[in-house]
Amino acid sequence: MRFILYFFLVFSLFSNAQNNYPQDYFGSPLEVPLILSGNFGELRTNHFHSGLDIKTQQREGLKALACADGFVSRIKLAHFGYGKALYITHPNGYTTVYGHLQSFSPEIEAYIKKQQYEKETYEIELFPSAETLPVTKGSLVAYTGNTGGSGGPHLHFEIRDKEERPMNPMLFGIDIKDSSKPIVSSIYAYALDENATINKLNTKQKLRLILLKSGDYTTESIEAYGNIGFGIVTTDRQDLAANSNGVYNMQTFLNGNQNFEVDFSMFSFDESSCINQFIDYEHYINSRQRIQKLFKINNPLSMLKPTLNDGILTVKDSTSSVYKIRVSDFKNNETFVTINIKGNKPTVSNPKAEKITPYYITASQSTNLKLGNISVDFYPDTFYEDFYIDFDVNNDTLTLHKDVVPTRKNFTIKYDISNYKDADKDKLYIARLVGYKNYPLYAFTKREGDILSTSTKTLGTYALATDTVKPTVSALNFKDGQWLSNFRFLKVKIDDALSGISNYRATVNGKWILMEYDYKKDTLTHDFNDNVVTDGKNDLKVIVTDNVGNSTTFEASFFRK
Repeated sequence: MRFILYFFLVFSLFSNAQNNYPQDYFGSPLEVPLILSGNFGELRTNHFHSGLDIKTQQREGLKALACADGFVSRIKLAHFGYGKALYITHPNGYTTVYGHLQSFSPEIEAYIKKQQYEKETYEIELFPSAETLPVTKGSLVAYTGNTGGSGGPHLHFEIRDKEERPMNPMLFGIDIKDSSKPIVSSIYAYALDENATINKLNTKQKLRLILLKSGDYTTESIEAYGNIGFGIVTTDRQDLAANSNGVYNMQTFLNGNQNFEVDFSMFSFDESSCINQFIDYEHYINSRQRIQKLFKINNPLSMLKPTLNDGILTVKDSTSSVYKIRVSDFKNNETFVTINIKGNKPTVSNPKAEKITPYYITASQSTNLKLGNISVDFYPDTFYEDFYIDFDVNNDTLTLHKDVVPTRKNFTIKYDISNYKDADKDKLYIARLVGYKNYPLYAFTKREGDILSTSTKTLGTYALATDTVKPTVSALNFKDGQWLSNFRFLKVKIDDALSGISNYRATVNGKWILMEYDYKKDTLTHDFNDNVVTDGKNDLKVIVTDNVGNSTTFEASFFRK
């Protein structure tokens, strides 16, 4: 009875908390039914998803509408990330965000093109005044697309508060049909120190899930002792889509008392990388499966709510406990997992041996590691926890642990290249070696004199690499000397096999033209509707430069009338 009353109170508070936002203020951003391929807060690589990914019927060019009156306060066009993105600020203080767009409404498109041609750049960020581009609820602001880091046509839609914190749009009455309970795939139990055990072992244990007729779960009973915690692999599906998305809320209870909660309703971009401390990061790197920890250790993530002992259970000998997990989606469809715990102190414990190296990281302090011509600088709070780190240098190859420890902020790797010939220095870059064949993946490299440096959040193996190969450039949809009077677009293919494309510049008859770079297709595209190309013969020049300065110039002529 105590558990039922407590649960009712928690449920009531949980339900009421969802209604503290205007429910009829924002309309739909699309004219089609809202079906999700991704939802708010779900787990992504190195971040939590900050909005809703709305399906656009597997095509581009659907109308994107202003959800409420307001003004366009920010426009950002980038090759990566959100691609073409639009931000609308509303009188109630919230901002709506539209990402991965194909193009904008005619008025907004003209405003952007004018700025791009004045600054001679495709990538641009603009902050119009409130009077420049006002919008009304339901008016056309853009067309949906697949630009930036999008993996397929869809609209990325956000609502942010005055502090630019993304919030779940469903809190504002954006309705998504969902009649299915969350799915629990796996449950893990963790021994959290050298004295703790799960089934007489001092290691993480996967528990056998047992599906009940109700759709809830139980697990095999466990014997435990000391400080332990649990982790869960869980997803949710909304109606009309097969995508496995994130859940909305997780709560845990020990003998009827709540001891942990994760609330996916709002977060700050500054804390989004804390996802790697929230999940079992080493498990994810090794198996690509994200176990969400139902306990908190050195994690400032605001979605982890203050609870009893941060979700950590202290199991004593000769005790019996019932641990429950409640997983729910936004529509309050819920799934429970019940775990029976018997306290049993084993007579023999075999603690997991910690690998000891000559180098120890104290998370709260700065650390400099140096061997040969390579040094690494870790700043205070680069890591969440103290640990022994693997550090070794062999010629120009740096072994910097394995990428199994989550980082909180960037650290710096430096190479002294003074022993290289001057002719070779310009072609060097720092690369992270990835995959089975240790492929050299370009790490953004700065050079100051004879020092190359990169700032990164990823441990692993690094090396110096050389790129002496120029980018390739070729015509994609035309031939030299061809008439293009009936063409809407001019397309050029560009590629660089090693350090990657750094920048490009295109001109016609010596005058800069706007070309949009799609890195997923290795193409540059010019829209003749920009009306900057004259009738008659036109001489095209495209200069493409990679990240170490190798450059290729492509020239061709075409005719229009």
